[in-house]
Amino acid sequence: MRAAWYERQGPAREVLEVGDQDDPAPGAGEVRLRMAISGLHPGDVKKRGDTLGTGLHYPLIIPHSDGAGRVDAVGEGVDPAWLGQRVWCFGAQSYRAFGTAAELTVVPEERIAQLPDGVPLEEAASIGIPGITAHRAVDVASPLAGKTVVVQGAAGAVGSCAVHLARRRGARVLGTVRGPEQEETARRAGASEVLLVGERLEERLRSLAPEGLDHIVEVAFGANLELDLAVLRNGGSIATYATDVPRPELPFWPLVFANVSIHFLGSDDFSPKAKSRAAQELSDALAEGWRPFKRFDRYPLSAIASAHEQVEKGQPDGKVILDLTAERRL
Repeated sequence: MRAAWYERQGPAREVLEVGDQDDPAPGAGEVRLRMAISGLHPGDVKKRGDTLGTGLHYPLIIPHSDGAGRVDAVGEGVDPAWLGQRVWCFGAQSYRAFGTAAELTVVPEERIAQLPDGVPLEEAASIGIPGITAHRAVDVASPLAGKTVVVQGAAGAVGSCAVHLARRRGARVLGTVRGPEQEETARRAGASEVLLVGERLEERLRSLAPEGLDHIVEVAFGANLELDLAVLRNGGSIATYATDVPRPELPFWPLVFANVSIHFLGSDDFSPKAKSRAAQELSDALAEGWRPFKRFDRYPLSAIASAHEQVEKGQPDGKVILDLTAERRL
């Protein structure tokens, strides 16, 4: 099979290779997918570049955790009814060496979900990491019906998914964005109000929720903690999946007196049940017509280094994907 891989960490053009690897075979409890689309996220780029200093855990890594395609082989104990099914997968390279940047990949059966009819492959191939993170960020505060939720960074991939999922559960959702050009993305996701960061944000949040916010989905924990504490109601909660500084200071006693619950979320380490529950709700939302991403920047497998560099530049209203079928058509 054709695949991309790296054997050391560093800049994309220096470490990524593309060539032939042996076809993998599914073991017990696993399925093999013939990949059509490989989704690419900031986390994949950070692993390749060792941004967080975690090191190289395997001698050879085929990157990317998310993707979509068809099941073409199943291992022992897996229902053969999966054969030929369109599916999307998540966590393919979470604590595993071989991800979705290949024509074939093997994943545990619990990491696939059936792709609803009519849902484009690229949508499902891009939803795993941001969608499952967003699902957990709203799920920790359930039930949400009738509550007021703020999503910080509501135009980002995780943020816009969180807006939609919280709205789908009956919450009133307020979203914050960094610039006017991001407002449309947050509104399209389902935010009832969109607020610009820095424009009397605390004052506006207090006016929209005089009794305090019930829950905050947070993308910049260190920078926003004081603001979040100021606008939360007593007993409110924060779910955070990212921070601007690695060791933020905690205002301990104000958090204690306000009975604030803080949930730290790392998508690789959610329980299998939480991931499966998230995958089902995300599939349901896609089947209902939700399309979370405005556009897709498509690259062939041979241009994976360029795709990684595009993610590093940022793609605020779209997603970067690898089309694994592009070169098969040539």
